[in-house]
Amino acid sequence: MASCIRKVAKEVLGESKGFAPHQKESWWWDEEVQTKVKAKKECCKALYKDRTDENGERYRKAKQEAKKAVREAKLAAYDDMYKRLDTKEGELDIYKLARAREKKTRDLNQVRCIKDEDGNVLATENAVKDRWRLFS
Repeated sequence: MASCIRKVAKEVLGESKGFAPHQKESWWWDEEVQTKVKAKKECCKALYKDRTDENGERYRKAKQEAKKAVREAKLAAYDDMYKRLDTKEGELDIYKLARAREKKTRDLNQVRCIKDEDGNVLATENAVKDRWRLFS
């Protein structure tokens, strides 16, 4: 019974490629990109079900169209953003982008707070560094 359920699920849902989805930027995503990517996914499922040259060619064309739509949408979105940043109101956004970029580059694996000899929590970066210097 389990193999029957797996078989039907594979036919209906398709097979995953075996990797976890990444966090995607979606602020540039529009309806055209969504329809092209959906068509590409449907062609991919058809190719997995029936590996013919016709399905392979249809998938390759859909993949190219989806990449082109993503590229054009990103280009248009970035052009709009750059035009907006060139204005007087956009100056504040430049600082927001710089701050967000700096936060992204921070090392998330580092210890942000530790305790000192008396058991008090040290949360500032300099205090934590000084405490670590005592141990090294």
